[in-house]
Amino acid sequence: MLKAILLRGLDRFEQSSGYDASYMRALLRASTGSFFKFSLATGMVDRKAAPAEALAAAGIVGTLAEDCGPCVQISADLAVAAGVIPDVLRAILAGDEAGMGETAVLAWRFARASLARDMEAADPLRDEIVRRWGEAGLAALALQLTTARMYPTLKYALGYGKACSKVVVAGVAAPVAHPPLAA
Repeated sequence: MLKAILLRGLDRFEQSSGYDASYMRALLRASTGSFFKFSLATGMVDRKAAPAEALAAAGIVGTLAEDCGPCVQISADLAVAAGVIPDVLRAILAGDEAGMGETAVLAWRFARASLARDMEAADPLRDEIVRRWGEAGLAALALQLTTARMYPTLKYALGYGKACSKVVVAGVAAPVAHPPLAA
């Protein structure tokens, strides 16, 4: 019964997003309990604790560290749905700091420095995030960075990560930069 409900939810998600969730179906077939627990991960992020642009930037950095296409696309689509201005999102994807705006660039730099384990760069950025959005904002950005990496990692580990694709934001192809993480 639970598996049938979860499969219908995956069907709706795929239809509404145009995203191939085959790897999630494989996880569900293997273990309903594991699928359910995994799917709860995205809900850990308090989306009201930090601005949508900052959350999008942290999430895109995390996703790009693991994927080159479909997961980046769904991240971009979710960011647009959350209200991120398409031009800002394109700048995040391209690594264009000047086009991101100060809110997104702060989170983008922080996420990159954190993934690179560059604490010399991350520490002052973390302090600025706490100053602007408090500990809850920092926690939201850290969880967004973490959970963004989970989906593509699972997809590739299960053998479904085989296709890179162009990313489109609001109907316009968006160049995607995959720069080294060193800040």
